[in-house]
Amino acid sequence: MHEKELRLALVCYGGISLAVYMHGITKEIWRLARASRTRADGTEPATPSEAVYAALLDEMETRAGIRVRVLADIVAGASAGGINGIFLAQAIATGQSLDPLTELWLTSADVEALIDPHAAPHSRFSKMWALPLAWMAAGRSAESLDSVDDEATRDEVRAKLSHFVRSRWFEPPFGGETFTGLLLDAFDAMAASERGPRLLPDGQPLDLFVTVTDFTGHPERLTLHSPPEVVETEHRLVVSFGDHGRPVDTLAAMPELAFAARATSSFPGAFPPFTVGELDRVLAARGVRWPNRDAFLRRILPRQAAARAAESAVMIDGSVLANAPFRPAIDALKDRPARREIDRRFVYIDPSPGLKIRLGRAREAPGFFQTILGAISELPRQQPIRDNLEAIAGRSARIERMRRIVAAIRPEVEAEVEQAFGYTLFLDRPTPKRLAEWRRRAQNAAAARSGYAYAAYGHMKVAGIIDSLARLLDEVAGDRAGSARRQRLRAKLEVGVAECGADQIGAGHSGRAGSAAIDFLRRFDLGFRIRRLRLLARRVAEMEAAGEDVVAAREAVYASLADYLDLQRAHAHAGLRSALRNDGAALLDAIAASYDLPSRDAETDRRLAAALGALAKDVRRPLLLAYLGFVHFDIATLPLLQGEGLDEFDAIKVDRIAPDDATAIRSGGAEATLKGIQFNSFGAFFSRAYRENDYLWGRLHGAERMIDIAVSTLPVRLRPGRVAAVKRAAFLAILDEEEPRLTAVAPLFAMLRAEIG
Repeated sequence: MHEKELRLALVCYGGISLAVYMHGITKEIWRLARASRTRADGTEPATPSEAVYAALLDEMETRAGIRVRVLADIVAGASAGGINGIFLAQAIATGQSLDPLTELWLTSADVEALIDPHAAPHSRFSKMWALPLAWMAAGRSAESLDSVDDEATRDEVRAKLSHFVRSRWFEPPFGGETFTGLLLDAFDAMAASERGPRLLPDGQPLDLFVTVTDFTGHPERLTLHSPPEVVETEHRLVVSFGDHGRPVDTLAAMPELAFAARATSSFPGAFPPFTVGELDRVLAARGVRWPNRDAFLRRILPRQAAARAAESAVMIDGSVLANAPFRPAIDALKDRPARREIDRRFVYIDPSPGLKIRLGRAREAPGFFQTILGAISELPRQQPIRDNLEAIAGRSARIERMRRIVAAIRPEVEAEVEQAFGYTLFLDRPTPKRLAEWRRRAQNAAAARSGYAYAAYGHMKVAGIIDSLARLLDEVAGDRAGSARRQRLRAKLEVGVAECGADQIGAGHSGRAGSAAIDFLRRFDLGFRIRRLRLLARRVAEMEAAGEDVVAAREAVYASLADYLDLQRAHAHAGLRSALRNDGAALLDAIAASYDLPSRDAETDRRLAAALGALAKDVRRPLLLAYLGFVHFDIATLPLLQGEGLDEFDAIKVDRIAPDDATAIRSGGAEATLKGIQFNSFGAFFSRAYRENDYLWGRLHGAERMIDIAVSTLPVRLRPGRVAAVKRAAFLAILDEEEPRLTAVAPLFAMLRAEIG
């Protein structure tokens, strides 16, 4: 059975009270991942909606012959999206349930629960004159509720809006410590839930990134030609967490997760800025310990911690400067393991898409206050993601181009390998010793045939190795010191490489590397080994798609690939921290010992020899030709890939989940479905009915889009009518699950069933 992983890198935008809608979407992603996990474990789905997803995956396997595993291994978020991303990542890493969060969202995401007790109006007559101004600022009148809501909801919104606008002015109305306490309650509720298995395969790491804005800023050193160094103020922060591919009780300590959630969602004007002192006070009041507090602050706020000012750092909403945090998610692709064919998707959740800033009627120029508000608040958060999408598209285009080149030169490469070895070689059974000798001969032959091109190729490899080692050591150091430290490490490694003569490549007309350079590549060229196994994995997948039985070869290739890929992650080299002060040569020796590539090469040879030896000769031959001929492919393609090689070999596709994209039930986008978009996206804070409405639509929209995304991974699509039937089944299952809980929007269920029917 052909296997494929549909890997999701989720990017969750900010949305203020539309956080409730995003909770519904992320819950559906979580349910699809749970359904996929139950299929892998051979257990029964836990809910009717998960049973629909499991049945869809079964049908995809039956009709297309592909067993698809769905997993979310990268999560990035800002503001309200950051909160939902943190909860989702915690559930994926630990097997905890997201179900307890739903009632907390519906109950606690309310103005009465969030407002600071000291900010509330002193009496029911305080600032009564302010209410009409609030309606005008929101762009609507009190009477406009009459056409869209029932009487009880209208009364609730009026009362809570009145309470909100008559609270204290010129200070944030919502309480920071109150909000921090609610976040801790949410993590406690998840921890108390019934726990299932981790939703990722063993060894598959989960990475979480949350953006924060450092209001006061911190210094970052930049290297120039003249002056040699300058210092600038940086305000962007990324708080990261990961589980390194191992089961954990919690993705991080609860205070650390609460730190990230509270800091990323400090919406300016609504919540007070976040400080470490606020969290300390809440934890002290609850009697909660934070044992690794200082180490965490050194990692997240290294500049402030070095100046003993971490407690006074002021942080505000992450969406101010990075509302669409694609970049850290893209960077995380470098360290992904691979066990089977991968369909990588970047899925971004935008709860309120479309044009956000418009000129006035008749193309009037914006007024004084409109210009200021847009410049300091709206425009920075709503920048389009064109640059990120172009970066992803460029990477995907390079990969597709490389694959075409590989296919085009394959006949010539195979002829070169056959000429170097003789065809009869491939009738013999491969052994680990023979594989090692064949690799050496193939590389020498390729170097001799490539001439001067090999010298450029070799220098590019050495430079790439130095860059990757500097990055690895910078991550091993454990705190964010900026680019200056990485450049210092790179310079130190360059000195070590020069001292051992490894930079002497391509001497003479043969183009062969010197013995020192060969030894250097054997000790450190991790990227070459990974690229070679990825190419072999692609060849195995092609033969498997053609009906050949190459399961043993696939398992051997991916098992070896996982070993090498794990070496790219800093956690595998924690022992190197003590060697960072060594000179270049000693530091290289320490890295070589930590890599231990000769031992891993020997184990790879053992796996591959056993797997290839068990194949029929006509199947074994093309795989051996690809494996031994890889150096020819690499010489041709590495410059195209700018020395970086491949991460997940396949092009990346980008999908969006937004109200505008989910039209199976009702068209019209957010305006036709969501209540939280009212009052500049604060609407859901004023009514439980609004929150129930948005949460339910979040689940429905999430289900529709995740079904679309899952089906799109097949080479041949299911019939549109069949996909529509699956969506209807998922919608009805969701309505059945939620109707007992969502009592404030009871009429909506009848309307939705009629529309679905």
